Amino acid sequence: MTTNKVDILAIGVHPDDIELSASGTLFRHLDLGYSIALCDLTQGELGTRGSAALRLEEAEAARKHFGDVPRVNLGLADGFFTHTRENLMSIVKVIRQFQPEIVLCNAISDRHPDHGRAAKLVSDACFLAGLRKIIVDGDEDLAAWRPKSVYHYTQDRHQKVDFAVDITDYMDRKIAVIKAFKSQFFDPDSKEPLTPISGPSFIDSVKSKDRVYGRDLGVDYAEGFNVDRCPGVNNLFDLF
Repeated sequence: MTTNKVDILAIGVHPDDIELSASGTLFRHLDLGYSIALCDLTQGELGTRGSAALRLEEAEAARKHFGDVPRVNLGLADGFFTHTRENLMSIVKVIRQFQPEIVLCNAISDRHPDHGRAAKLVSDACFLAGLRKIIVDGDEDLAAWRPKSVYHYTQDRHQKVDFAVDITDYMDRKIAVIKAFKSQFFDPDSKEPLTPISGPSFIDSVKSKDRVYGRDLGVDYAEGFNVDRCPGVNNLFDLF
């Protein structure tokens, strides 16, 4: 496998995690000239609504909102993936393939247990990817690579965050890419069971959460992130 270096690799355990929690940040950085790649750990096959095949179709539709960017799915077991060498190495391979400076990934703790477990799995894989003596089977030429930073986006539960990104100009695009996952969200004609995210008010709750994070910045909307280590800045005036 050849490398395809990007600036930001966004990882979500379920298709739609990235869109719900970090798409505004990704749109902003694309407009700033940075490159991105997307990675889903599972196919979301245990989701109450839709199916694995449909979720993959929706993920592809969502990908196109970002332009010509790569998206991969690792096929880990939704709900039952564990912290194993095999799963770690699957993520290590993706990290080495894309050589990101920054990795965005699931919330450290959240309502869905997959989110926190994925956060730990991805964070550990980012460290292991930088160890030269770890060889990816079948791709021995993939050189060691460790991202400079791992940032965890917020999900269902509101959290005190370490920093937030102004996405005011990108909220409309964020809502549009979320709605690419048609099976998961409100559809008055759907015959599938209701879920915590399929009600008519859910999209409003996403906007409300981002409005709360934005208020601290003095902007309309922002996405919040937590960090494994304290980030540094070159200039105090970079902060606002």
